[in-house]
Amino acid sequence: MIQVIDFKKAYGSTLAVAGLTFRVHPHQVWGLVGHNGAGKTTTLRAISGLLPPSQGTLRVAGFDVMEEALQAKANLAYVPDDPQLFDALTVGEHLRFSAAAYQLQDIQDRAAELLHYFELSDKVDTPAENLSRGMRQKLGICCAYLHDPPAILFDEPFTGLDPRAIRRLKESVSRRAEQGAAIIVSSHLLAMVEDLCTHFLILSHGTPTFSGTHQELFEKFEHDGEETTLEDIFFRVTDLAEAAAQGVVETSAQETARA
Repeated sequence: MIQVIDFKKAYGSTLAVAGLTFRVHPHQVWGLVGHNGAGKTTTLRAISGLLPPSQGTLRVAGFDVMEEALQAKANLAYVPDDPQLFDALTVGEHLRFSAAAYQLQDIQDRAAELLHYFELSDKVDTPAENLSRGMRQKLGICCAYLHDPPAILFDEPFTGLDPRAIRRLKESVSRRAEQGAAIIVSSHLLAMVEDLCTHFLILSHGTPTFSGTHQELFEKFEHDGEETTLEDIFFRVTDLAEAAAQGVVETSAQETARA
């Protein structure tokens, strides 16, 4: 459902993502984790068609994100870490706008169901500028879910949400995956995604350091039978990547000095 093949993105002389390849199939929830600047948001924005790749191919539902943009976006929802809402539009008007963008008809029941689930029913006539940070996040999620996309991207979706809203979001992600959606969740809150994701992709400086299933990740990095958390594994993997990168830099400097 989501294909990323040899994806590279450079900003001038800075390589943000280097040769990334992975595929997300229906029923899978991928956790995209890494430190600040690892390339997570760049990857999600490229898959969503907001950022052109410097190299590589990205497809959603079989459609090339750049060459068949409308078809790809029709099958996709992207929830950024800070949804860009229209301050003057009410909650209800945002959902009607989203419905019009995707040419949806008779969305009243569907919209009401989403607003009820995310506890926004009493805010339907409230302008976005008067919503709290968490409410804005929940409205962005409602708009993303409205057209039942088969591919969904979340970038730091738990930001600003209270514990109840976090639980509801996680339940909705699991339910949509069970129904066949392919989902990517990027988050710094590792405890939030540890029990949510079926697969993980760990990035360090735009390079994948691990890509595989939840079971493969924990089996590979378990330590003498001790209980291991995703946070433990994350630090172990990224520390190893940092050490390897530093070794390459030092070796290169030594070779230059000898020359």
